[in-house]
Amino acid sequence: MNEELLQFLQQSPTPFHAVSNMVRLLEQAGFHRLDEISHWELKKNGSYFVVRNDSALAAFNVGNVLPLNGGLRLFGAHTDSPSLKVKPNPEINNHGYVQLGVEVYGSALLKPWFDRDLSIAGRVDFQTKSGEINSTLIDFGKPIAFIPSLAIHLDRQANDGHKINSQKELRPILLQGRNEEKFRLDELLLNLVRKQYENEGVEQVLSHELLLYDTQPAQLVGLEEQFIASARLDNLLSCYLGCKALMTSGSKHASVLVCNDHEEVGSVSASGAQGPFLRSVLQRLIRGFHQEEDAFQRVARQSIFLSVDNAHGVHPNFSEKHDDQHYALLNGGPVIKINANQRYASNSQSIALFKSLCNKLSIPYQSFVMRNDMACGSTIGPITAAELGITTVDVGIASFGMHSIRELAGIKDIKSMLEIAMLFFDQ
Repeated sequence: MNEELLQFLQQSPTPFHAVSNMVRLLEQAGFHRLDEISHWELKKNGSYFVVRNDSALAAFNVGNVLPLNGGLRLFGAHTDSPSLKVKPNPEINNHGYVQLGVEVYGSALLKPWFDRDLSIAGRVDFQTKSGEINSTLIDFGKPIAFIPSLAIHLDRQANDGHKINSQKELRPILLQGRNEEKFRLDELLLNLVRKQYENEGVEQVLSHELLLYDTQPAQLVGLEEQFIASARLDNLLSCYLGCKALMTSGSKHASVLVCNDHEEVGSVSASGAQGPFLRSVLQRLIRGFHQEEDAFQRVARQSIFLSVDNAHGVHPNFSEKHDDQHYALLNGGPVIKINANQRYASNSQSIALFKSLCNKLSIPYQSFVMRNDMACGSTIGPITAAELGITTVDVGIASFGMHSIRELAGIKDIKSMLEIAMLFFDQ
């Protein structure tokens, strides 16, 4: 599994690519693609998936026990990660250098973006000579950009709390010496798209959603390779595990995987957890077998949602940032996330259910509660619970460097979470 996971992480520099790679895995496992604008003819024991905006995915096994006779088993994650997003008109010419204007997407740790070999990937929308509008995924796949730090000699306070100006200091350098010939990103993208669609008569790039990413590959690290280091572990790690669990489970009950987009910016979108995507899929799944007017509500009250998102591992250099009784260790087992103010959706009943799964597999578990004097993050768990009325537990794999350009997690925890997810779907 480790090699496939490393490959998945490396080939998924954007949410669009992550969904494309999950689609490939699901199709190889015999799942059938559904179209949201078409009528669905679902069959008992059938396996299906649907994609929205190329960046969110819902997949499900119908199972052999219909939803009204036991509810749904749902596993939720998100496809997006904090990043630098290319602006619509990004070209900047400064002292003979060609740079790009970028926006900060999500709550990114900015310092690690400096002095890295960066590339660009994402979705490009274009028009053909016949007037047809299409879109495609692009990935330069090699280092084409760099954000250099200012030398210590020119900023003697660099190690004493320098505040990064995200408008001025995050512009990556692409080229030098093009003052006489203005660089246009759209022209570069147009040439890339034309190579992909040689016979389509591609005429014009209309729009794009492009993200910068670190080209350093995902890999196992540590003297005994106990850890995995990669970009976007939050939360592609959970997407991959949910996908693998769904594909390999027996799915006695109807089992659902949802990977939403835009969690890092609040989940308020057509493909985010606060949008209608999951509700729409579940309504169509349930109506495929139950015509009763109250079927959705009856199924929801029998269902359980596993919201899986990375947790903060206790950093050995900053252990004071954690509650002494509620911290998590890497490779110490899955982390149950709890918050009195419902920033996490876990309650005593959903926690008990998750612990029972761990106990059946003899897998240790950990509990995370944020210090009272520090703000707590959140997940898609509370949003989904509030939108659908489904009992939810927030869990995750402990990690270091969350929201950095490169994060760290424990290999043992990945294996444990996969086993738990498979049992969850099969119960």
